[in-house]
Amino acid sequence: MFLGEYEATIDSKSRFLLPAGLKKQLPEGDNTFVISRGFEKCLNIYPQKTWLVIMDRISKLNDFDPKVRQFKLLFLGGATEVELDSAGRMLLPPSLKEFAGLDKSIILASDVDKINIWDADKYKQFFEDFSPEDFSKLASEVMAEPVKELEKK
Repeated sequence: MFLGEYEATIDSKSRFLLPAGLKKQLPEGDNTFVISRGFEKCLNIYPQKTWLVIMDRISKLNDFDPKVRQFKLLFLGGATEVELDSAGRMLLPPSLKEFAGLDKSIILASDVDKINIWDADKYKQFFEDFSPEDFSKLASEVMAEPVKELEKK
């Protein structure tokens, strides 16, 4: 489980340094990841172990269903395995970097079992566009069922 948000900078070779605060949260020796398109205009970094669980679920989907094929194309298209180099940097594939509109300044935001990579300006705008009232309403809608389940226990 990842926590926190971190600023980073993409260098001229499309690499960024994984912040120390995130590196500390990785299991020892966990240097292989998969980067893919996010559901928003961001990228997702999955640790290899998390990605394998997702791939197991996807492999069980029905390929005869057109929605499954569409989902697989959108979700898996461009997904790329990457490793941290000896300096702790990660290389962003050009097509994924373009998809998310990443320039120089990025935000690495924790998302439970993965990390999202956002363009810094888009990330800040996302929060500016959400009022406290909107956030409260969203939380109420999204968390209603999990809270009911906890109350039953």
